[in-house]
Amino acid sequence: MHIGVIGATGTIGSRVVTEALGRGHLVKAFSRDASRVKSNERRDNVSWVSVDVLDPASIAAVLPSLDVLISGFQPGNAATDIADTVQRSIADPTVFATAARALLKALESHPRTRLIVIGGAGSLEVEPGMVHADSDEFLHDSLDQLGLPREYAAAVRGHRDALNVLRTSNRLWTYFSPAEDIAPGERTGRFRIGGDQPVLDANGRSRISAEDAAVALIDEAELPRFIQRRFTIGY
Repeated sequence: MHIGVIGATGTIGSRVVTEALGRGHLVKAFSRDASRVKSNERRDNVSWVSVDVLDPASIAAVLPSLDVLISGFQPGNAATDIADTVQRSIADPTVFATAARALLKALESHPRTRLIVIGGAGSLEVEPGMVHADSDEFLHDSLDQLGLPREYAAAVRGHRDALNVLRTSNRLWTYFSPAEDIAPGERTGRFRIGGDQPVLDANGRSRISAEDAAVALIDEAELPRFIQRRFTIGY
């Protein structure tokens, strides 16, 4: 398969590239400015291309030949500067919905290309009909536990809004909500898959490694199960 990855130097995106290459797929990596990608971030069998994820025309120009486009867009690179990404996300939480609209617009000219958007866990339901992003109490508790400022709630709601944008579309989209606690770790290939509710471990925690998130994403790219749906994973 030909797989495109937006955010290919990010925490999840870089591992998606590794997972895809390990399975023999052809990877096209996208960056705001491919000329600025550092030599230690470049890899064999990966072609780098500049793209503006907020510009439908820029996205449409890179879609030919792609079977699947996986977007791990963030306003910054959390892998290298998490504080900057957090502040950018707080400053303009509408950017996630803007990116979703641009991606869907680009797909109008390439309706057979599948889109997988890596979003947030805040749109998962904490109880039937209520999502994390709708409850300040749940949201603030989660942010406190993750060591994020409570102002980041605006960005969490921004991710939720992006999912709602996708839900209005008949394109071949999939939305991936990672576990609430996601960080670099071990690739086990062993996790559970959920839909709109978080997957909790024996201690009631929603957690996954970035490596296993990449496994789940490439699994979905290879064998789609969640077209026009959201899914999540956890241990």
